Amino acid sequence: MLTTWLRRVEERLRQALPGYCAFCLSNQASEKGWCDECQALLPRNSDACLMCAEPRSQSPADSAERLCGHCLIEPPAMARTTADYLYTEPVKTLVRDFKYHASTRAGVLLVELMLTSPPDTAKAALMGVPMHPAKARERGFNQADWLARQLAKRLGLASFEGQCVKHLPAQHTLNRRARLENLRGAFVLPQSLPERLIIVDDVVTTGATGQELARQALGAGVRCVELWAPARTPPGRDW
Repeated sequence: MLTTWLRRVEERLRQALPGYCAFCLSNQASEKGWCDECQALLPRNSDACLMCAEPRSQSPADSAERLCGHCLIEPPAMARTTADYLYTEPVKTLVRDFKYHASTRAGVLLVELMLTSPPDTAKAALMGVPMHPAKARERGFNQADWLARQLAKRLGLASFEGQCVKHLPAQHTLNRRARLENLRGAFVLPQSLPERLIIVDDVVTTGATGQELARQALGAGVRCVELWAPARTPPGRDW
């Protein structure tokens, strides 16, 4: 119990101490919100598939195309996925503070992490993964839309907002195939979309949500769809 309480206190301190490193609480934080030492220790998704960002088991030399086996056999609708960090500690705590506790500082830190290595945004617009209104009211906000708007503002890009018209059951316990079935008919996209669209989410787990949105966007005339998130779940999940 004491350990749990101390962990909660530490998490709240990290949110409430601007000027200190978000991860180790030292006063050596850069203007981005963390110190150089902690940045070097963050869990990088360094050898990831270019299309889905799934961490790969082989070295880059084993595949000149840098694609995972799944994407080689069945390429997804997304042309590329950018998710530079693994969804493990301390990035996991940062995402959860933002997503479930509406920590603005955690959200700003995620934006800064995403901007350390952004995808090519030339002639692109951003769109956060839509959330059903009932779920948005329950949570208080749509975290993906918030990230998309903040990133668009920082990069000088347009941002679009889609709609989720299907109250989806909890997705985190489902594999990719079940998620795709749940997502059929769930989204309505804006009528006017750019030729390049980058979908923004907080975490990529199976890629099913991005796949469905990309499929619809391509069907609506978008030429290239990419997915951008701060983190990707590590190996072991059903793709």
